[in-house]
Amino acid sequence: MKFTHWAMLSTAVFAVAACKQKIEDKSASVPKRTVFFDKTGMDTTVKPGENFALYASGKWFKDTKIPASETGWGSFYTVSDDNIKHVHDILNDVSSTDHPSGSLEQKVGDLYKSGMDTATIEKLGYDPIKPQLEKINAVKDYKDLVKLAADGFKTGDGFLFGFYVSPDDRIASKNAAHFDQTGLGLPEREYYFENDSTSKKIRAAYLKYIAQLFTFTGTDAATAAKKADGILKLETAIAQSHLTPVELRDPVKNYNKLTTTELQKLMPDLDLKDAFDRMTLKTDTVLVGQPNYYKALDNLLKTQPIDVWKDKASFEALNGAANMLSKKFRDAHFDFFGKTLQGQKVQKERWKLMSYNVDNWLGELLGQLYVEKYFPPDAKKRMLDLVNNLQATYKDRIEKLDWMSPETKKQALAKLAAFTKKIGYPDKWKKYDDVTIDKGTYFANGESVAKHQYNEMIKKVNKPVDRSEWGMTPPTVNAYYNPTFNEIVFPAGILQFPFFDKDADDAINYGAIGAVIGHEMTHGFDDQGRQYDKDGNLKDWWTKEDAEKFTKRVQVMIDQYDKYTVLNGLHVNGKLTQGEDLADIGGLAIAYQAFKNTPQGKSDTKIDGFTPDQRFFLSFAQVWRVKNSDETMRMRIKIDPHAPEMYRVDGPLSNTPAFFKAFDIKPGDKMYRDEKDMVKVW
Repeated sequence: MKFTHWAMLSTAVFAVAACKQKIEDKSASVPKRTVFFDKTGMDTTVKPGENFALYASGKWFKDTKIPASETGWGSFYTVSDDNIKHVHDILNDVSSTDHPSGSLEQKVGDLYKSGMDTATIEKLGYDPIKPQLEKINAVKDYKDLVKLAADGFKTGDGFLFGFYVSPDDRIASKNAAHFDQTGLGLPEREYYFENDSTSKKIRAAYLKYIAQLFTFTGTDAATAAKKADGILKLETAIAQSHLTPVELRDPVKNYNKLTTTELQKLMPDLDLKDAFDRMTLKTDTVLVGQPNYYKALDNLLKTQPIDVWKDKASFEALNGAANMLSKKFRDAHFDFFGKTLQGQKVQKERWKLMSYNVDNWLGELLGQLYVEKYFPPDAKKRMLDLVNNLQATYKDRIEKLDWMSPETKKQALAKLAAFTKKIGYPDKWKKYDDVTIDKGTYFANGESVAKHQYNEMIKKVNKPVDRSEWGMTPPTVNAYYNPTFNEIVFPAGILQFPFFDKDADDAINYGAIGAVIGHEMTHGFDDQGRQYDKDGNLKDWWTKEDAEKFTKRVQVMIDQYDKYTVLNGLHVNGKLTQGEDLADIGGLAIAYQAFKNTPQGKSDTKIDGFTPDQRFFLSFAQVWRVKNSDETMRMRIKIDPHAPEMYRVDGPLSNTPAFFKAFDIKPGDKMYRDEKDMVKVW
């Protein structure tokens, strides 16, 4: 059973009918916030026009130490930390007493208790994964391996295929079976090929980790090292077939609809009909994101020793289950993925890990308890007002664009008007009736959840898309835009200070959550989102001339971000971050214009010694007050489509004339940019 290794955006209040136990509401005892910008964290020795991120937060950066259990610290981290404490309070309450079997409270409470029962987990060692290892050991050839890989999807142990179900990008109303590249244990392909000292150290640590897992199952050290070496060589061969993170940004290039007959021709040595039968996948067509991976897989299965493939399958099983096994497995997993890759010094407290786990596994059961206690109705109403105001502002900005033709504008406005807005939590909660949770069987609980997730997914193949579904749980501190749903989604978790406070002045809320809202809206028109129409279909609705103008204007931005560096010369990859950079710049512009329509935006009344405009831009900077470990930053530069936080402040602001006026930024200042050189898209 595999779970991700990486831990890293209806107006009526829903009555939680499933809750049998009323949890005491402690929110009323929380003091109302009266100060919304932290002046103590500023460094006023830095000129605003030299580095606004440091001007706004320089003292905070100097004084802040990243907690040993974190890979970074700042706004997102502190809100997440507060949220997980709220989640923990709920879980403590519901796990302290018994509840009727199958009830919402029983499932979330007993899942938490089973994860906290480390004595039982330790006693079991790696016994829970032994049946899977025995199946792998019984494999005789690559054909047996493919059968085992396909069988495993039903229980969360599938491998070889990067299989999932989601809307058909060109027919967004219908779900389709997708097959993407997979098979790598390191974050992305270049980790296998780059030969700088850091990359070599990471690969050496990876080899050590692989070997450790085998020694924990009784393999002698020399044999374990040999297995690790074979696995790394095999993964390096697989990596040759993978597209880069930049190439994966192209939705057209990564859309390849094939009949099952065509896919079989791509992989002539695999019995796909048998594999699909084992996966209970019934379809005549599939979407293959990266066909080269599947061509390579067909060849590698035949040409690489079956013992190496079996070793890789065993490692994947152990690695995927490591955090559910005894302490030595968990520690080894943390040493590589936490310490080596992300610079995290110690593991999070067990109660935090298990609180996150319950949210990940049973998010829409836990979410019902969370929103009842921590998300008041007036917060949702205030947020909806902000979203509507920014949507109206975006409409005005599109109408006034001087580079876009009326024909394309008409389509853009239709898409903007069609946005679905989801705030706080789903109107319709998912059911987990087929999930069995027992407080004494943590690993088995994970298996039950994995089976549920697969059954829920496989039933969607070729069926109509349910657009009421959410891709994040209510406590999540994030937001997102989904192109095939053409929706913007803001979970309850992010609707807290410093992102949002229903009692804050407009400058604070528009500079913070307003820019986040504008950011998600702009994703509908970034390098990827602009290729989807108002109904979520991957369809070109641009005139050729307008598309060329867009590309030319975005290139100005790519060139700007390419020049930004971290860690003594490691450059931001502007092509990788272009979608997020465009959303940051556009989101800020939309939020500022919307703010100027408010009474405070039209006034000059100072608060805390700052004008409304200054307060707006300081609030924006405060949102991106984040400090990262060097290891995390190195990994992010390679795989993260977001620029480092300092440039999420200074990048957009250097393209904002109103910012120059608010802080008297002039030619000669580092952040000054002549208007003709500014990024001007949305």
